[in-house]
Amino acid sequence: MKTLIFFFFLLSALVGFSQQTSNRWAITKEGAIKWEIGDNLPHRDNIEMSGKYISAVIRYGVNADKSFWISRDIVWPMLRTIPNNTHASLKKTFTTDVVSTISIDDKVVQNEQVKQILLDGKITVKSTLGSNMELTRTLFPSRDLPVYLEKYELKNKGTTTVKLDIPDAKKVITTLPEEGTEGSYKLSMLTPDAGTFQLKPGETKVFSMMITGEKGSQNFSSVGVDNELSKRVALLKDLGDNLILETPDEVLNRAFAFAKIRASESIYQTKNGPMHGPGGLSYYAAIWANDQAEYVNPFFPYLGYNYGIESGMNAYRLFAKYINKEYKPIPSSIIAEATDIWNGAGDRGDAAMIAYGAARFALSLGDKAKGEELWKLIEWCLEYNKRNLNKKGVVSSKSDELEGRFPSGTANLCTSSLYYDALISAHFLGKALAKNNNQVFAYMSQAAGLKKNIERYFGAKVMGYDTYEYYEGNDKLRAWICIPLTVGIFDRKEGTLNALFSKGLWTNDGLATQSGDSTFWDRATLYGLRGALAAGDTKRGLEFLKYYSERRLLGEHVPYPVEAFPEGNQRHLSAESGLYCRVFTEGLFGIRPTGLREFTLTPQLPDNWMVMKLRNIHGFNRLFDIEVGRVANKIRVQVLVGNTILYDHIVPNGSDCEVIFW
Repeated sequence: MKTLIFFFFLLSALVGFSQQTSNRWAITKEGAIKWEIGDNLPHRDNIEMSGKYISAVIRYGVNADKSFWISRDIVWPMLRTIPNNTHASLKKTFTTDVVSTISIDDKVVQNEQVKQILLDGKITVKSTLGSNMELTRTLFPSRDLPVYLEKYELKNKGTTTVKLDIPDAKKVITTLPEEGTEGSYKLSMLTPDAGTFQLKPGETKVFSMMITGEKGSQNFSSVGVDNELSKRVALLKDLGDNLILETPDEVLNRAFAFAKIRASESIYQTKNGPMHGPGGLSYYAAIWANDQAEYVNPFFPYLGYNYGIESGMNAYRLFAKYINKEYKPIPSSIIAEATDIWNGAGDRGDAAMIAYGAARFALSLGDKAKGEELWKLIEWCLEYNKRNLNKKGVVSSKSDELEGRFPSGTANLCTSSLYYDALISAHFLGKALAKNNNQVFAYMSQAAGLKKNIERYFGAKVMGYDTYEYYEGNDKLRAWICIPLTVGIFDRKEGTLNALFSKGLWTNDGLATQSGDSTFWDRATLYGLRGALAAGDTKRGLEFLKYYSERRLLGEHVPYPVEAFPEGNQRHLSAESGLYCRVFTEGLFGIRPTGLREFTLTPQLPDNWMVMKLRNIHGFNRLFDIEVGRVANKIRVQVLVGNTILYDHIVPNGSDCEVIFW
């Protein structure tokens, strides 16, 4: 009876969600998403796009009269301001609409009508100006220059020649020298193609606008919009051609493809090497033990994105500079192009985050030399956690990754779970690197003991569910009770999954941070979905994943996972997109590295799917595909390297498959 009641509530919730969700966007056959402008107006949204030296939060929309609206918040992470802290990237807002400044036959453009907006790693806006002119805008950041660009293509669809006036909209801002770490900076808005032109019937005039940030003798005024666009397109193609998800659900496929973009583009070339940054107009040229070391770095080896892998190695190297003989806490964040640190929340369990991410990263990369380099950092972080075990054998910390926003006690479930997984990964990595046998096998023994202590210390009935107290004395359901499921602890999976998908935690925007509170963080939802799929609950896991993915990809704020609400107002922070991809690589397909050339594969093929694939996977120093198909009441699992079948077995769904490369 209880089961029937639960599923009634689940069905009611899903029906309620579908009624509240009316998709504004649709997927195109080319893989973009498009908004065909109808009557559901006005509507405004924002999206962040990044390059190595710039990031741009583009706020765009269509007004009630179908005219276009735009405002651009541009960030230059390497133009550092004073005080040179976490948030010291130079930022300026630019609201000029270039189209509204041009004239056609001596009349200022009026009555622009937006017809369609496309998103595909850049923004394309298609409009009409009057009855005879078609306009296409393309908005994007430079891949490797501190330049933001907009390309305009204006086509004469009429039967007579028109005169086109594009005014010089040059605007220069020079900052005060005492406000910058390197003196004054020059920000310029330029329209290099300004002038008066005759546009014959059928002809198209291409012109551009760019916003540059310069210091010292730099000058980017001669940058060509087509060259920069081709570099952006090349990056998008590279990301699109690797780690390709193929399932019967096109929303999932496309949400995965979009998440690869946001996870990968937000890397900044600082004076101390590439540093992946969350973004959101706040977090640049800096790294965190959670966002970078734990969330996104373990994803990059499978994508094979070399710049991402380089940024991952750089992050761990930077953290390694702070290991110490006294075993004082490692910094939570390394900021300001790696010239300073932030540790304002005290020990958040950062050493567990770093050990967890670095060990998985090293194994998945399959590079022995890099594994050797990371070993000292991993070893130190594990010892730090061991020294901080409380009397009941779980890890003590001052806070968790929420930094005191919500209570976490003196020991929290997340930190101990990450430490547990890190011990297991370190065991496998130590074996692969031929480290001391006693030390390597001690890690596995410690993990076994820690698993028992996690159950004793955190295992509890909370709000009627056999799940976990997030900390001792916690009497409300918390989103992070999902963490054990993501590290292979399934002792309380039934009660935990029921709690996660209950009305006490699941909201229209995924998991509430705490039952009864409206605050949500996508990172918790994405860990929860990954854990549900890894635990074999594909029925509920897939339903909620499809709902979440459709809302983020095709709803009102698109196309990426977000950080949090109300804090940050759902910014497109980049590491969350890495977590989205890991829902599939580690949840649905169950990839778990067990060596530099081997991994465990635990596919969980949903009941109504016949096949699912991951193609062009990088990892373990190989390029390979995984194909999972239904065979009667079992599944066929194949791993292919090129045209060679490395692994081919028919097994029960959810079985562990050991894959070893030659």
